[in-house]
Amino acid sequence: MAQEVVLQTNLPLPLFGRGKVRDTYDLGDRLLMVATDRISAFDAIMPNGIPDKGRVLTLLSAFWFGRTREIIPNHLISVEAADLPESLGATAETLAGRFMLVRKAKRLDFECVVRGYLAGSGWADYQRTGAVCGVKLPTGLRQADELPEPIFTPATKAETGHDINISLDEMKNSVGEDLGQAIADVSIAIYRAAADYALDRGIIIADTKMEFGLLDGQLLLIDELLTPDSSRFWAVGDYAPGGSPPSFDKQYVRDWLERSGWDKQPPAPALPEEVVAGTTSRYREAYEWLTGETLSRS
Repeated sequence: MAQEVVLQTNLPLPLFGRGKVRDTYDLGDRLLMVATDRISAFDAIMPNGIPDKGRVLTLLSAFWFGRTREIIPNHLISVEAADLPESLGATAETLAGRFMLVRKAKRLDFECVVRGYLAGSGWADYQRTGAVCGVKLPTGLRQADELPEPIFTPATKAETGHDINISLDEMKNSVGEDLGQAIADVSIAIYRAAADYALDRGIIIADTKMEFGLLDGQLLLIDELLTPDSSRFWAVGDYAPGGSPPSFDKQYVRDWLERSGWDKQPPAPALPEEVVAGTTSRYREAYEWLTGETLSRS
């Protein structure tokens, strides 16, 4: 039987916001975050989705929130259907595995990026300047080389388009010296703990981005955590510095779009079945390798 693909939810609840992937509903002092199977590339949302993608993002985030809660509190309340509002009725069944009930924190509008390897825009920046987001690095590094130490490279969070890299000092000027340093320190602590764990499971976490919020003056880890959408995962067996290792994310989609002749202006073309299947496989592998659990078929 074909796997169900959820591209949008229309629940009988006040809509708090709709992003590229998540539909979020307002429950007063809580939020209901639903991860759909939408996938975006080059700032455009594809017309067809990736089966199980939303479930992977939700369940993997919940897994990591559990593993890191001793480092910092987070916003997760529950992923259990019994805790959903009664007003949803039978609709709750369609949300199984793809929702998080969370505390409503005031989001700090920064992407908190930690890089442990030289990849992506960091590699391009290093080639130009010998630094990544202003953080000076040793000369002679190759693409995908491990950095001497993980580095914290924040960015302003953009609702549309690309985030803008800034320095830690610029972030501190916005949120304050103590809070800015606390965010940097805890981001690196989470990355180190997760990277060590993942390496034992056969995955290198090259880089990741996190978000934080404040609730009653307390710093909370919010949004998603250490998923293929927010992180660059490489299989240990595929890793070789000097090039770009294949990653557990939307690489199939980006590669196909580059070859398709699409001009990267909306509307985006529909993805062929083999690209959808390959992308689903990589998302599922990331979940199963990291958690040691088999993701049930939707």
